[in-house]
Amino acid sequence: MANLASTSPTTTPTVPRPPLAGLGILPVSLLGLALLFATVRVMLGWPASPEQCDLACRLDTVAFSYSLLPRILMGFLAGGALGLSGVLLQRVLRNPLAEPATLGITAGAQFALALATLHVPVLLVFGREGAALLGGLIAVSLLLALTWRRGLDPIAVILAGMMISLMSAAATATLIIFNGDYVFSLFVWGGGSLVQQDWYPAQVIAAVFVLTAMASALLLRPLAILGLDDKSARSLGLAVTSMRLGVLGLATLLASIVTAHLGIIAFIGLAGPAFARLGAQRTMGQHIAAALVISAALLSLTDSILALTIGLDYDRVPAGAVTALLGGPLLLWLLPRLSMLQPGEKPTSAAQAAPAIHAPGKILFGLAIGLALICIIGLCVGRGPDGWHFSLGSQLADMLPWRLPRLIAALSAGALLAGAGLILQKLTGNALASPEVLGIGASSGVGLCLLLLVAPFASPPLKLLCASVGAFIGLGVILLLSRRNGFNRERLLLAGVAIGAFASAILSAVIAMGTPVSFQLVVWLSGATNDITLSGALAIAAGVVVLVPPLILVARWLDLLSLGDMTARAAGLSLAPARGVLIVLAALMSALATLTVGPLSFLGLVAPHLARLLGLSRGRGHILASLALGAALLGLSDWLARMLAFPYQLPLGLFASLLSGPYLIWLLCNGRANSR
Repeated sequence: MANLASTSPTTTPTVPRPPLAGLGILPVSLLGLALLFATVRVMLGWPASPEQCDLACRLDTVAFSYSLLPRILMGFLAGGALGLSGVLLQRVLRNPLAEPATLGITAGAQFALALATLHVPVLLVFGREGAALLGGLIAVSLLLALTWRRGLDPIAVILAGMMISLMSAAATATLIIFNGDYVFSLFVWGGGSLVQQDWYPAQVIAAVFVLTAMASALLLRPLAILGLDDKSARSLGLAVTSMRLGVLGLATLLASIVTAHLGIIAFIGLAGPAFARLGAQRTMGQHIAAALVISAALLSLTDSILALTIGLDYDRVPAGAVTALLGGPLLLWLLPRLSMLQPGEKPTSAAQAAPAIHAPGKILFGLAIGLALICIIGLCVGRGPDGWHFSLGSQLADMLPWRLPRLIAALSAGALLAGAGLILQKLTGNALASPEVLGIGASSGVGLCLLLLVAPFASPPLKLLCASVGAFIGLGVILLLSRRNGFNRERLLLAGVAIGAFASAILSAVIAMGTPVSFQLVVWLSGATNDITLSGALAIAAGVVVLVPPLILVARWLDLLSLGDMTARAAGLSLAPARGVLIVLAALMSALATLTVGPLSFLGLVAPHLARLLGLSRGRGHILASLALGAALLGLSDWLARMLAFPYQLPLGLFASLLSGPYLIWLLCNGRANSR
């Protein structure tokens, strides 16, 4: 069984690894630094004797006993719990990128807490732990439902987890927008704060952690066997499905309890097992022990560094937001060390997903008719205090200042997202590439965020410029990293996930500060378009007029690039200039669209796929159909977002993601995520 513990289909050791004793220097050093910080605080605040205490000394004593000391202990406990959760998830899913944050468990738990606090208080009967656990279990159940038929394929698991995380984050942001300051504090707390006021959270997490660690110790042999393929594991007498579900339950319990008391602390469950994997552990027990110690030390060190560098205001920057900043670089560092393709699996061309038709004009005409009907519905059909009505004449004229800007913005943003998604799918030869999946929308948000921190009332053109720069940098980094692997679909998508995680961490850190800029970012994140003006909508429409014609002119480039570099070069295409032009177009389209509807709509993924399913997979027909479908879907989403919750208006970006999400679910469940 010793050999089983070191066998994993997702790791390919090629160089000698350091001994476990040498690796132990890292956690010992981190623990020493954390304890040093604690000692300094004690020396500053601990009184010499009760008789010598004045009021300030007594307050320092209370702060140390009920805030600082529990906080130090919580850093070790929560870090160890997340490390154990991560190593269990990675083992049971045979996926070295699995951890509570990447699988959507923590985001699901946070959303459940927010929902229970506002609308379903009965879920809090068993405490916040019960609500968080329910949310985490629902997220895991959805993840399994999406990927079970595909044998828990690693790339499908990560994509499904990302989708769950994004939709949960958008739903949480929507609750904040509708409930203002009452829930905004919950969102700030959700950034992952180690601030403590008593010993209760530490006691709860310690109890769950100890029980789960004991259960894991009893399951060392089954966990070692789970490192094999299912057929081999069953031949050794292991009930694979039952064991997998049981271990997933343990990992979800740990992550949910930590989230219930601390908020989202991302990537600690990824970092600890990843660094532990570099050691020469010969048994599953050694690997778990190393992961626990390193994860505990990393979280404690992060909190200590915050206190030492920021000072007394370090509580305003949650430790979870800082640990998330480590996640993107860590994922990028792990990419060359992973072998994600299953034996015998070969990527297929995205152009093979659907046969081309010989009469695209009829399809395009039908799409134009459908788009016109959506415009008529969006402008003329609505709800009022007296029910549904169809506006014409003077009544329509009265409604146009409210409806027309949103409709123009939605149609334009949908077309831009579809165009950007089509470019990315053709450019990379990957049918799952899109601004949302590759984190380009989040990257543009970082550019916007940095501008707002310097100039909170910046002009729209300046916002567009900074968002475009952020999108361009994010896309450039993704393509540069994936180029080294021949644009391998796994490396490309995971590089995008890494960039998106890093960008989202920056946004979360700023949002968690609770400033006026934070609320602007929350509104942008959910895609709220309630305040859009006619001039702003026309500016987005102008972007369509400027950016779409060049895209149509380079239709041949897109078709050639989707066939591979060798074919494109043989056909006389200069790859570098062509890619440069397409990258600029995709970045500008993504930035302008995400400024309007946020980064979570998934229209850039769905619209080109729907056009392909209609039989338009090449040439200008594919481009025009994708643009029309993107505009139609977002225009319909805008009308439904205004009507379904009348008199309230739902954020457009969130509602679009709810419409697009089922298609992505179908895409993953039917194995089409493998299309390249």
